[in-house]
Amino acid sequence: MRIHNFKVGERGLNRFFGPLEARIMDILWAHPGSSIREVQTALEQDKDVNFNTVMTVMNRLVDKGLLGKSQKGRTSLYQPVQSKEEFMNDQSKELSHELVDEFGALALNHMLDALDEADAGLIERLEQKIKQWKKDSD
Repeated sequence: MRIHNFKVGERGLNRFFGPLEARIMDILWAHPGSSIREVQTALEQDKDVNFNTVMTVMNRLVDKGLLGKSQKGRTSLYQPVQSKEEFMNDQSKELSHELVDEFGALALNHMLDALDEADAGLIERLEQKIKQWKKDSD
């Protein structure tokens, strides 16, 4: 699943979603199989949100392939099609490939420069990945 609008200046899920979409996805990742009313109730802990607005956004997320929808009696239940970890992994992979395709070595150099701020564990995993990559390509 590919998200077409990546927002550079945002953080977390807001890079991929509008603010309400991001909050809805977080709620459903925490409580898969929730109804529109249950999501609305969770959202209203922060501020009032109209039921129809929540319903529209959730159905758009279904249309985008991000949520699945099932029926329990007359109630529609919604669940993410991927875990949050799977979603973030897929999106970061897609973004990385696009950056390398478009900017090549420049993107890789900037990613390596960003490692100055990374913890030692990340650098160690990167070194292991490079060793494995070299071993596999021999």
